[in-house]
Amino acid sequence: MNERTALAPGSLAPGDADAARLAVMRLLQERPELSQRELSAALGLSLGKAHYVLHSLLDKGLVKAGNFRRSDNKLAYAYVLTPTGMREKLRLTRSFLSRKEVEFEQLRRTIASLRDELGDASD
Repeated sequence: MNERTALAPGSLAPGDADAARLAVMRLLQERPELSQRELSAALGLSLGKAHYVLHSLLDKGLVKAGNFRRSDNKLAYAYVLTPTGMREKLRLTRSFLSRKEVEFEQLRRTIASLRDELGDASD
C-alpha cells in the first residue's frame, strides 16, 4: 500500500463513516484482492467495522464482489468499484479534502497563536 492510497493513521476518527468508506474504497481500488481481515489491518479498523463498511458499499452497489479460486483451493473475492462507486469515491474525496483543509487552517492559526504566546512569555 502506498501513501496515496490509505488515509493517514488517525484520519479515521471514530464515527466518521464517510472517511471509513473513502478509505475502504481507495484501498480496494488499488488492491481489490484484499480479504476483509487484510483490509481491516491495513486501515486500522476492527474486523467488524471493516465488514460493516464493506457490506454497506456492496449493498449500495458501489462495490461488487467477484469470486475466484486461489491456488490453495479456497474461495476468494476481488472487490471492484462500480461506475457509481467511482463517482461516490470522487464525491467523498472532495468532501474529505475540504474538511481537512478547514481543519488544517484552524490548526495553523492555533499554532501561530501559541508561538506568539511563547514569544511574549520569553520576554
